[in-house]
Amino acid sequence: MKDYFQVRVPAVNINNSLPVARPGLVFIIGTALCFLIFALADMCFGATVFFLLTAFVVWFFRDPERPTPPEGFGLSPADGRVIRVENVADNPYTHGPAKKVSIFMNVFNVHVNRIPLDGRLAEQNYYPGLFVNASFDKASEHNERNALVLDTAEGRVALVQIAGLVARRIVSWVGEGEELRRGQRFGMIRFGSRVDLYLPPDSEIMVAIGQKVSAGWSPVWRRPRSN
Repeated sequence: MKDYFQVRVPAVNINNSLPVARPGLVFIIGTALCFLIFALADMCFGATVFFLLTAFVVWFFRDPERPTPPEGFGLSPADGRVIRVENVADNPYTHGPAKKVSIFMNVFNVHVNRIPLDGRLAEQNYYPGLFVNASFDKASEHNERNALVLDTAEGRVALVQIAGLVARRIVSWVGEGEELRRGQRFGMIRFGSRVDLYLPPDSEIMVAIGQKVSAGWSPVWRRPRSN
């Protein structure tokens, strides 16, 4: 397994005490130290560059607290824009027909991912691959990715974290067999990427292509209403 993929960070409520995602601390500390060095050396240009870079990195790794909405629908696992809603005849994660929803995260989105529905993490599998633009169709099959399969009351749901052109590290801090809560943080992808959702085929999709969504807050699907 390559060193930029981290499948487990053993911590409980990993980000609750910080306004930024913990995997970003090494970047924040590094740029802040560079700023301090240039500032102490009275090198104004370098100090200004690293001050702005530090501010950007802190902003990029922001991890705001969000209340979990009432039950009744599955939540978005990522901040970003919906780029695909389609039926899939057979997928490699839940092994059968599914509704697929793809969410693209650019560098301006919050990159912490959240669990869409209560369930048990039945499987977690890492797939090595390429780093093509995550908005391309082939990214779902050819890019580096980490797939989580949840057993939920609504059936099996798959969440696939996909690395992108710039994103080169997928982080997941949950493990197989864990009971996960709706809205719980489970990982992130650094510097722009994509998350694919594979849902039960009878799911009622509540988003449209082009719509902006927020992780742990925006409704994405629900059980079909009974007649």
